[in-house]
Parts: sequence; structure tokens; C-alpha cells
Amino acid sequence: MFDIPHDELVFVSLGGIGEIGMNFYVYGYKGKWLIVDVGIGFADSTEPGVDIIMADPSFMRERKKDIVGIVVTHGHEDHVGAVAHLWHSFDCPVYTTPFTAKLLATKLDEAGLLGVTPVDIVKQGERVLIEPFDVEFIAVTHSTPEACALAIRTDAGTVLHTGDWKFEPNPVIGKPTDFDALERLGDEGVLAMIGDSTNVLSEKREGTEADVRESLIKLFSEYNGKIAAACFASNVARLESIAIAAKANGRCVSLVGRSLWRIEGAARAVGYLKGIDDFIEAEEARQLPDDKVVYICTGSQGEPRAALSRIAKNTHRFLRLGEGDVVIFSSRVIPGNEKSIFELQNNLYSLGVEIVTEQDRFIHVSGHPSREELEQLYKIIRPKISIPAHGEARHLIEHCLLAESLGVEKTEVIENGQMVCLSDDVCNHVDIIGEVKTGRLAIDGKNIVAYDSPALRARRKIIYNCSAVITIVIDSKCRIVGEPQLSVPGLIDSGTQKEELKAIIKEVRHSLKGMHKNKIKNDDSVSNVVRQAVRRSINNTFGKKPITDVHLVRI
Repeated sequence: MFDIPHDELVFVSLGGIGEIGMNFYVYGYKGKWLIVDVGIGFADSTEPGVDIIMADPSFMRERKKDIVGIVVTHGHEDHVGAVAHLWHSFDCPVYTTPFTAKLLATKLDEAGLLGVTPVDIVKQGERVLIEPFDVEFIAVTHSTPEACALAIRTDAGTVLHTGDWKFEPNPVIGKPTDFDALERLGDEGVLAMIGDSTNVLSEKREGTEADVRESLIKLFSEYNGKIAAACFASNVARLESIAIAAKANGRCVSLVGRSLWRIEGAARAVGYLKGIDDFIEAEEARQLPDDKVVYICTGSQGEPRAALSRIAKNTHRFLRLGEGDVVIFSSRVIPGNEKSIFELQNNLYSLGVEIVTEQDRFIHVSGHPSREELEQLYKIIRPKISIPAHGEARHLIEHCLLAESLGVEKTEVIENGQMVCLSDDVCNHVDIIGEVKTGRLAIDGKNIVAYDSPALRARRKIIYNCSAVITIVIDSKCRIVGEPQLSVPGLIDSGTQKEELKAIIKEVRHSLKGMHKNKIKNDDSVSNVVRQAVRRSINNTFGKKPITDVHLVRI
């Protein structure tokens, strides 16, 4: 491990750079550490049994006594979702706004940490001294309430950590971006900006949520069947827009999905959704005529356990869709989710359901800044250093080029784990002073395991090569007793492929006969020979090399 300069301000990303999601950023100064966001990512279909992944907190766990706090910029899962899972690695206060604190409370409660984890509520616009860091929570607009950019002040310089943001002059929920605070910060002088890169490839800013609301009102009027709308659960403004559009068309609104009810509860608890009628459960909604209800469903990204996926497979307890019904995807495709979303939509099409996406109608606006908005922010802040974050490689590279074109002195695409010294020196490049341990963890059932753990590696192999289990009984004279029992689920059907099974068992017998008597007395030697024989025979016949377990019984 390299020495970390005591009086230098350093930055390292443990997750969130080179990817969209799993944000986990760390600032170090004078031997103390400030964490910004601890989010989750979502596993894809190649990870059976795993839904959630997180950045490995080992680097921070090793410095636990020097962590002064976790600051959460807003309530999206990819920024706050891992706090409850990993808090024991940090054992420090959490600072966030009232709405995000409400969301976090439900997660802490589920983890048995409510009342254990100290959560300090900070309003937008406030400054908090988390020594040696002075953190100002600057209001920005986003697709969830109370998002904040962070002005992190130290004696070594000031950093603007943008979080997720956009410029929307009159948001339908929450405060608009605090331009006065940003302009004061730019005039004060900003050493570095760590910034959102998600929409840097989009030239112009999109419309507003108010525009989406009007579009939804018109769209809903065109249907007489059931309407299901899929959106990000944390987009409270979109929930309100859908509710207003439903009421304008004489429809009630039902929430379908646990996370939607959790978000709704948090929103109402801190004063949002005022004037919006109470939502109803799907069981109650099914008693209404088709033209009198709108269902808001989780699962816009094709998540296999979400409500919309179950609806598409006709396995939901209370909601069925078919001919004459429509599903409106009031959301954007997150990169990497294309396959699961298209599979979901194909399943819906097979039911006869009409599908409307943002490609068809104006039903979604992003919560992230376009290139035009990024240019505006750079002209306000005028940082000396720019480090793009929250994006894949193509976003980060384009963000760097944009920053350079706007006169930023030093900018560079870094990787998770690379530690940067945020120094105001004369060189024209970002000073990467070393690398720290990074990795991924997975929530596997009730356990948190390493993403590259032997169990998960074996499970991935089983997906493509299946598994084989063979039981062999050997007596005291080293003779095989009875017929070895072989099972290869997912590859060989014992009912119809008996000859193939016999051929594999014959290969096993042949291999054992070739063993020296002293070796056949050794369990490990027998198991290795049997395993190799099974894998060799299956590979020759089927082109697969299954994970093979040998059950050896001696009598």
C-alpha cells in the first residue's frame, strides 16, 4: 500500500466510474475520509440468484476509524441502496436530506439498523462541518426530490461533486437548481469538479416534467382499456404526473410493486404529493372497470422479480393484461438493460398488449444534464480540474473532450480504484498517485458474497456446462458394488438417454480398473479419476465440461 499524502486532497472512486450505477466515491484529507454515496447496481440474467451488486468497501473498512461520514446526494438506489448493507464497514454518521432519509430509514429498519445508524438530516442549502471537510448541500433538480450537488471545502481547495442533476427552471416537485449558490461557488474558486456524464452525448436539453404531464393527459385519453405505466419508482414527480393525468381522464391510480408504496409513503411523509388522491391496491383496482383505472408498475428495466415482469408472464396475483390494454414505458433504457427490457416487451406483445415508449410519444425526460447544460455549468463553476464520473467509457471520454474545449486545465478519464491527488500544480495532467483495492460484492439470497467467489463462479459455469453428480460404492476389496448412479440435470434425460448414461458409466468403470490398488484405496485419487472420466466422456459426446461432484461410499 502506498502512502497517502497527509496534507493533499485526494479522490478515489470505488464504484461509479466506467459504469452507470453502483456509485461509491471517497475524498481523503489530513488522514480523514469522507464517503459520498454508497449505491447498488443490478445483476443481469447471467447471474442466477443474484439481483443486487455493490462495490467492495474493503479499502474503507481498513480505515474505519478515520471515516468522518457518509454524505448521500439523493435517494436513487444507485446512490443510497447499499448504505444499509455495508454500514457496519463504516460505522459513521450519514448526512442527507429529509426525503432521502425517509427512504433510507426503511432500508435501515429491514437491516435491523434503525436507531443504530446515526442519520443527520440536512436541508438543501445548508452547510455542515464534517471536519476536516466543510460540505454545502446545493439544491439541484433531478428525477427525484431533494437532489444535491456538494461543495466540499478544505484548506487544500474546494471540490464540486455534482451528483445527478439537470437544469429545470420550474420543477413540478421540489426546489429548482440554486444558481446563486453555484455562481458564488464559481466566484470563490473551484479546484475540481467531479461530474455526471450520463447524457453528455445528447446535444440539447430535453423538455420538462410539466411538458410530460400534459403529454400523458392527452395520451391517456386515447385508451378505453386498462392502462399500465412503468416508471422509476423514485421519480416522485412522474408519480404525480401520472396521477394527475389519470384524474383528468376519470381514472383512479393503483400502485403495483412494494418499492412504489415505499416511495409514496416517504414522499407524503415529507410533504410531497399534496392534493393527490390516495392510491389503491391492485386487489381493489381489479374491481373497477378497465377504463377507470391506471396501474403504475415497477419493472421498467425488465427486472425479473418486479411487478411488470410477472404481469407479462401472467403470474401476477391481481393484474392481467391483454387485448385492448396498453403499457406505457415512461422511462429510459439504462445501458446494459436492453436485453431484459426487450424480452419483457416481447412477452407483453404476446399477450396482445399495446406498448408505448419514449420513441413513440413524449412521455419521459431524463434527470441528467445534456451537453448544453454541462457547458452552462462549466461556465459558472470554472474548475481547474475535471474528473468525469457516472458514465461508461464513451461518456467519460466525451466529457473530458468537452471540459478541455471549455478551457479546463486538467482533465482525465480515470478508473475505479485509481487515487487522484487534486493538486493545484503547474502540470497539465491529473496526478494519479496509486491504486487501491476495488471489486464487487453480490447479495446472494440472505448473504453478501464476493462477486468472484468460488460459489458464484461455479454457478456461472453450471449455467453453460451443467452439473453432474455420480455416486460410486466400493467395498473393502476395492471392487465397485452395484451400478454407479449418475445424474446430469439439464443435459441428459435419464428417461430417454439411457444409452448415453451407460456409455459414461462404462468410461468410469474402465478408468477405475486402470488404477493401482494402492491408489484406489485413496478417496481423493478415486474422486479425481472418476471426475475426469465423467467430464471427458460428456465432453466427447455433448461438448460440455460439467461441474462434477463425486459421492464415494466405502463399505
